[in-house]
Amino acid sequence: MSEPPAKKIRKEKKDKSEKKEAAAAVEISYDERLKAVGPISTPLASEKLTKKLHKLVRKASGVKGIRRGVKEVIKALRKNESGICVIAGDISPIDVISHVPIFCEEKNVPYIYVPSKQDLGAAACTKRPTSVILVQNKKDFGE
Repeated sequence: MSEPPAKKIRKEKKDKSEKKEAAAAVEISYDERLKAVGPISTPLASEKLTKKLHKLVRKASGVKGIRRGVKEVIKALRKNESGICVIAGDISPIDVISHVPIFCEEKNVPYIYVPSKQDLGAAACTKRPTSVILVQNKKDFGE
C-alpha cells in the first residue's frame, strides 16, 4: 500500500523588525534613482521637494483625497477636478504618461515629476508602483 504524504516543514517567519531592516538596507539613494528618469521629466522635483510631495501624498491618501493611475487621473481631469498632479519619471515606455502633462496644462493643473514610481506607490499606501497621482483639493484636507 502507499504511504501517507510526508508532512511539509514550515519555514520560520521573519519578524517585522527584520523585514524593516532589510528594506532599509536596500534603500536606493536619490542620485541613483535619477539615472532611471526619462528625458521628458521636467520639472523634476529636488530631493527635499520629493520628500515633501511623498508626505503630502501619504496624508492625502489617508483622507481619500487622491486619484491613482493614468486612467483614473485623466478621468478626474476631464471632470475638472483640481489639485496637483505628481508623475513618476521612471516610467517605461514613456508613451504611457506622455500625454498627462499636456492635459494638465490645458486644465491649468500644476504637475511635477518625482524620480521613482516605487516610492510614489509606497507614499500612496499601496504595494504597487504608481505612475501618476492627482492630489485633490478637499475641504477636509488643506494643502
